[in-house]
Amino acid sequence: QAQLVESGGGLVQAGGSLRLSCAASGSFVTIGPMAWYRQTPGKQREWVAQITSSGMTTYADSVKGRFTISRDDAKNTVYLQMNNLEPEDTGAYSCDARILTRTGWESHWGQGTQVTVSS
Repeated sequence: QAQLVESGGGLVQAGGSLRLSCAASGSFVTIGPMAWYRQTPGKQREWVAQITSSGMTTYADSVKGRFTISRDDAKNTVYLQMNNLEPEDTGAYSCDARILTRTGWESHWGQGTQVTVSS
């Protein structure tokens, strides 16, 4: 059973930076696309960024130019470097990955890590 565990959240002032990590563990063959989402109370979950297995990246307009998604396949980990943070970036950030197991492709979510940006 594959699992995703996020880390790196915290409290930061506006203009600051944080780096989130999401590591996959367990039994699987390979990891496909990986993505970051965030959710604020009272709002729907918002897609933030995605990276394919070949390294192609896409970003939500709200974070373009400030956030960078990357992956280290040797460590089964996806990262989200967040710079010039704004209070509107506050939320619970979670990662999603398509993971190939012996029974086929599966979608997995992490438990989330909280990011709070103070003004």
